[in-house]
Amino acid sequence: MELVYPPVILAAKTMFRVLDLRLDMQGSEHIPARGGAVLACTHVSYLDFIFCGLAGLPAKRKTRFMAKHEIFANRIAGPLMRGMHHIAVDRDAGQASYQQAVAALRAGEVVGVFPEATISQSFTVKGIKSGAVRMAAEAGVPVIPMTVWGSQRLWTKGRPKNLTQRHVPILIRAGDPFYPTLDDDQDVLTQDLRARMSALLDQVQRLPGDTAVRSVVAPRTPRRYGADA
Repeated sequence: MELVYPPVILAAKTMFRVLDLRLDMQGSEHIPARGGAVLACTHVSYLDFIFCGLAGLPAKRKTRFMAKHEIFANRIAGPLMRGMHHIAVDRDAGQASYQQAVAALRAGEVVGVFPEATISQSFTVKGIKSGAVRMAAEAGVPVIPMTVWGSQRLWTKGRPKNLTQRHVPILIRAGDPFYPTLDDDQDVLTQDLRARMSALLDQVQRLPGDTAVRSVVAPRTPRRYGADA
């Protein structure tokens, strides 16, 4: 029985309404209603897991995110993370969390990962780890590339957080799933995953009429958005 996750989701949705966040989600139909799946998402904000997890809700799926173990040690966040059955990652002993994620996938859970392993301050997709592809291949489940864009305006690395900012567009995209196998070249598939994630991120960053969001990254990536950036 889920005792913690439903009220957390309700609290998040309430906050979205209070702040009048302009959520724009597409591709949630790619997340299966049953069985395991890996959600591999870009990472531009400390809040990305909240918005990435929304993509599973139309299929009534709750995503178990892999997150650094320091969060689980926090006296407030820790009980919530454990109550939602997220997976603690100790970078000095990563094999245990990897096996826990594979077991969760085999048990039919949706597991969320951020393959870049850290927030991208350039707002492009950095080099990614192979874990998402490897665990999907081992568990026999699909990988679904995802991106979240706009969340960096609320809270990202190296900038003051502004969690009360209103009317922020938050764009969530889930791409076509693909099915790694143990016979595949995991390095090649990892680069393919990075290309898929990059394509989704490029797509949302190039959408017209989003000047306010694009202006956040203009000093860092002037060529990405054309002459008006």
